[in-house]
Amino acid sequence: MSLHPHAGSTRPLSPSPRNSIGVGLTDLGEDSYYFPPGRSMARRVHGERSVGLLYGQRALLIGALEPLTYTGTMLSTRSADRPFERLARTAKIQETVLLGTREEADEALAAVHRLHERIEGTLPEAAGSHPAGAAYSAFDPELMLWTLAVIADSGREMYETMVRPLSEGEREGLWQDYVRFGELFGLPRGAVPGSHREFKAWWEERLASPDLHATGHALEMAPLVAFRQPVPAPARGNLAAQNHIIKGTLPPRVREIFGIRWTRAHEATFRSMTAAHRRGRHLFPRQMRRGRNDVFFDVVTRAERDRGGTPTPELHAGAS
Repeated sequence: MSLHPHAGSTRPLSPSPRNSIGVGLTDLGEDSYYFPPGRSMARRVHGERSVGLLYGQRALLIGALEPLTYTGTMLSTRSADRPFERLARTAKIQETVLLGTREEADEALAAVHRLHERIEGTLPEAAGSHPAGAAYSAFDPELMLWTLAVIADSGREMYETMVRPLSEGEREGLWQDYVRFGELFGLPRGAVPGSHREFKAWWEERLASPDLHATGHALEMAPLVAFRQPVPAPARGNLAAQNHIIKGTLPPRVREIFGIRWTRAHEATFRSMTAAHRRGRHLFPRQMRRGRNDVFFDVVTRAERDRGGTPTPELHAGAS
């Protein structure tokens, strides 16, 4: 699946006379897509089904380590007992913006804007380094940047793991596409690292920060949604393989925080699985390798509805 359910830290702007979706996007021209086929690195990366099916869970786990973003979003959700439906809905929106036409993207962005208007408030209790009373908002540029960052790092990581390494120039082009992606949701360009090299330095600093923290709720909830998707019995073997790949791409500190065991044997299996995928992916027809993943998202959503929802831990805003 794609994108984590805490993507509430991004916001599209209301239509304005300057453009149809956000301030500062005057360089988009008259193309039918925000991320044009044949030109956009983000489209190349996220058009791979293997990326679309895997990067979201990785982004979810890392994203949950920003306690203010995580707790504020969970306090604002109206579908706590349907996390997979929320994840699928977010995944579809992400793919629509990245792979759809401008018209499709604008419609999706407007829906997200309406949804995110209610994500605002203060923490009732301390969460990690954030004291009780700390304000959260889906419109906060710092929190929006964190959400964009986990998407950007996870998309690139999954593509390089499952498809091929990117050159430095391709990584830069991909990052610039992510900057545009953030702008579409209302993230000011000035609040974002200007180059991939700057982003990488910022990202490594954040991953090493003592502020990286999982609340008690996140320690239970994030792995549940990342690794325990409701799928039909025949797909459970595939799910186990996908989960192993996701775990293998996580930064070691993230695995440590969530208590994800990772041995040399796990690493060897991970390397063997991903190398086999890279070698063999060209044997499959293009329509199997590339495209949107709506059908897979719908399978998970139906399964969750059929079982009457998903039991989830009670939210406590305090740190673990």
